[in-house]
Amino acid sequence: MIDVAQGDSPLVLGLPHTGTQIPEDCRARLNETGRAIADTDWHIHTLYEGLVPDVTTVRTTVHRYVIDVNRDPSGASLYPGQNTTGLCPLTDFDGVPIYHDDLEPDDAEIERRRATYHAPYHAALSAELERVKTIHGFALLYDCHSIRSRIPFLFEGVLPDFNIGTNSGATCAPGIEASIASICSKSDNYTAILNAIFKGGWTTRHYGKPAQSVHEIQMELAQSTYMQEAPPWAYETVRAARLRVHLKTILETLSDWRPS
Repeated sequence: MIDVAQGDSPLVLGLPHTGTQIPEDCRARLNETGRAIADTDWHIHTLYEGLVPDVTTVRTTVHRYVIDVNRDPSGASLYPGQNTTGLCPLTDFDGVPIYHDDLEPDDAEIERRRATYHAPYHAALSAELERVKTIHGFALLYDCHSIRSRIPFLFEGVLPDFNIGTNSGATCAPGIEASIASICSKSDNYTAILNAIFKGGWTTRHYGKPAQSVHEIQMELAQSTYMQEAPPWAYETVRAARLRVHLKTILETLSDWRPS
C-alpha cells in the first residue's frame, strides 16, 4: 500500500497519485466512470525513476478515488469557490459522478478510508522527512504530479507544461523557488508558470515550513509532455526522454541545494 525507497540525500520525492489499486469494497461502489480511473498521475514514478542517486521516494499504490492523500484530512477545500475534487472525490476531473447512485461514501466510510490509507501515507512521509532532516539538518520535499493539459471543468485553456507550486512562496526558501522557476522558464519548447492554477496541495502546505528547516515544492506537469492524454494513457518514450533532461536538472539542483 505504501512503498518507500530510502536514500541519504536531503531530497524526498512524494508520489501521491500514481497508484491504481482500488480495494474491492470501494470498487463495488464505483460506476463505469469511476472504474476507468482516468484521473491518475500516469507513469509519474517511471518518469522520475533514476534521475538522481540517493533520493528517497514515498508512494501510495492506492488510487485517489479511494482517498486523495493530497487533500486536507478534515475535508476543507484547498481552493474555496473553485471547481475541485475532495478528500474522497465524488466526481472525476470533468465533473462526472464516479459512484453508483446512493453508494457515495458517508462520513463513517470517509473516516475509515482516512485512517486506513491517508494516515499511513503521511506517517511514512513524515518519518522520511524527519530521517533525512536528522542527517542533514534540513529536508526538501518535491511533490510529483501530472494532469491532462485540457480540463475545462477545472481550468480554462491549455495548462502550461511546468506548473510550480510553493503556496505563493511560503513553503520553501526563496532560492529554491527561484532556481526551479528559472530552470523551467529556460527549458526550450516548454511553458512554465509559478503559483497560478496550482499553488500546491495539502502536502505542500502542510509540510513546507522553511522556519523549521523543511522545504516543499510541488510540480504539476501537463501530461502532454510525456504521454498520450487518452486511453490507454500510453507512455511516450521519446517525449518523456526530452522532458527527463529538464527534470534531471531540477532534481540535481534540489539535491545540491544547501541552506545559506
